[in-house]
Amino acid sequence: MPKLLNDFCAAFLRELRLTFKDEGMLMFFILVPLLYPLLYAWIYNGQYVREVPVAVVDCCNSEGSRSIIRQADASPDVRVAALCSDMEEAKRMMGRQEAFGIVYIPEDLDSRVVRGEQASISVYCDMTVMLYYKAIFQALTTVVGHVNSGIQIDHSAAFTQRDEELTILPLDVAEVPIFNSSGGYADFIIPGVLILILHQTLLLGIGLSAGTRRESNGNVNVNVNVNDNDNGNVNDNGNTLPRALCYFSIYLLLSSYVLMIVPQIFGLNGMLHFSELMALVVPFLLATIFFGMMLSCLVRYRENVMLLVVFLSVPLLFLSGVSWPQSAMPGAWQAIACLFPSTFGVRGFVALNTLGATLSDIRPSYLALWLQAIIYGIATIAIYRRKS
Repeated sequence: MPKLLNDFCAAFLRELRLTFKDEGMLMFFILVPLLYPLLYAWIYNGQYVREVPVAVVDCCNSEGSRSIIRQADASPDVRVAALCSDMEEAKRMMGRQEAFGIVYIPEDLDSRVVRGEQASISVYCDMTVMLYYKAIFQALTTVVGHVNSGIQIDHSAAFTQRDEELTILPLDVAEVPIFNSSGGYADFIIPGVLILILHQTLLLGIGLSAGTRRESNGNVNVNVNVNDNDNGNVNDNGNTLPRALCYFSIYLLLSSYVLMIVPQIFGLNGMLHFSELMALVVPFLLATIFFGMMLSCLVRYRENVMLLVVFLSVPLLFLSGVSWPQSAMPGAWQAIACLFPSTFGVRGFVALNTLGATLSDIRPSYLALWLQAIIYGIATIAIYRRKS
């Protein structure tokens, strides 16, 4: 038993040394997890799109239309970039990306309002960037709603301020945004991206390590014979668990930094306790490590892992259910999503960090991660023994 423990510790220290000696692994295991989350969080740190330029085509040119234009320009979301003479000029501005929306005010706007008829204002939004559409549409909806309130008051027989309130708003809606109360883009997307960064860099580092061992050993086996001097003939079959423990110990520290410290640096929403984080991270890291070691059997050269893992980055974000609802996915894609630890890691972390859930609330994702860790762990050990 002492000899087995000594061999285990020696193998663990050897794997740790080899990890820090390889420049490629050092970059993916240390530098990328340290810097990449900061880059993502910094890019989206603004969270909101303000002063989106729009072109206005005012065919009415009346006091009412000019009031609408002034109120739109005064809103924080929209900036009137130009007053165009016709739609063609406004379209050319959008083509040059000098404006991302067009507000068209018809010439019969005032006459319809005076006659008591329904008038309309057309808003054309650039849908290639959804945040532009959201800002323009919300700003113009608010402005038109305010103008409608004034028209209702003018045509009503209200005598007091309370009468006016009941005239323009007989039934009020109390909007209470929860979880992402600011409506910021970073609070929405960054939590899922942080888990995905840990997942992808782990797979890259493990695959890079396997490719390095194969290239340096000149064979196709996953396990390379190394001793304490990195060039001996000690069979590496028994190094499966020490190698996994090496990766786990490194990423346990990195996970605390990525998932706890980075959101606090940029002031992102977070309701996660450290104990709950560790409870989720442990099965997530184990499942990802064994999944990566199992996939590393497909990696013959160091460069191959880049093609394999980077290709999966965007699909895994969609499959996690963050940017597209899980319920709207076809059953086949939901089944494929269940193969990757990032799917349940993202869902569990978002629920704990953003929605204020507890471990009992995310029991399906939590148990799925432990199940993946066990299945992938057994499969990894079996494959490594067969390949040795």
